[in-house]
Amino acid sequence: MVLYQQLKRVVRGGRHMAHAWSYHWSGECMHAETEAKPRQVADEVAERIERLILDGVLKAGQALPSERRLTEKLGVSRTALREGLKLLRAREIIHTAQGKGSFVARISQVDAGPLMHLFNSQPRTLYDLLEVRSLLEADSARLAALRGTEADFIMIRRRYDDMVNAQAADTATHAHLDHAFHLAICEASHNPVLVHTLQSLNDLMLGSVFACVNNLYHRAPEKRQIDKQHARLFNAVIGRQPEQARRAAADHVDSVRQNLAEIEQEEQRLVRATLRLEGWT
Repeated sequence: MVLYQQLKRVVRGGRHMAHAWSYHWSGECMHAETEAKPRQVADEVAERIERLILDGVLKAGQALPSERRLTEKLGVSRTALREGLKLLRAREIIHTAQGKGSFVARISQVDAGPLMHLFNSQPRTLYDLLEVRSLLEADSARLAALRGTEADFIMIRRRYDDMVNAQAADTATHAHLDHAFHLAICEASHNPVLVHTLQSLNDLMLGSVFACVNNLYHRAPEKRQIDKQHARLFNAVIGRQPEQARRAAADHVDSVRQNLAEIEQEEQRLVRATLRLEGWT
């Protein structure tokens, strides 16, 4: 039902957008705007906050700034702000916790419970997920190299440095830092649909990174290979080399998938050999 309601909003929004474009691209723009029903300030407040969420400025689960801060940043009255937030709550884009404030809803988060169960119990699911990562992250790296701003590159460099400087960290920390680096590159693609698609699979994506870190980082040759691949990806993106960035991202994920498959096969050979050695009685 929630998905159906969201689809209805998209359809209505699409019709409204098409209607607006028909006016702005005609020679009767001023006439159409005069006859159109004036927009409420609350609608404009809601739309501006929605844009901040879509662009990743306000992230899922993040607390909204204080009411005073929002009125200053948006240049509106407290009454208009409250009405705008009321609209966003009705659309389930934000939610309010008593005594804690308002938070951006996880509108793109899928229920990963069943998938996480399959991921943990069926190795094939991990390889399928890495295949999806290869497809999505390769294009996001290419777009980041094409579209990234200096501010994007500063953020990517910070995430890269955090990852490189955390050599002595535990597995979970390594996984989160690795994931944050790849997510920073995705955000630099400036394609909100791509970013939110990856964020909707956040738990699964992080799980695939954890599998990589847990199984490969303690193996010196594989760890050196991953470090070189991350450096190649980083340099291609901030060097504005789109094709090199695309290949670096795809090669990195494909290499991880191949290494994990080899480890699995090695473990299966060990199990078979042990069973033959010990016998089955």
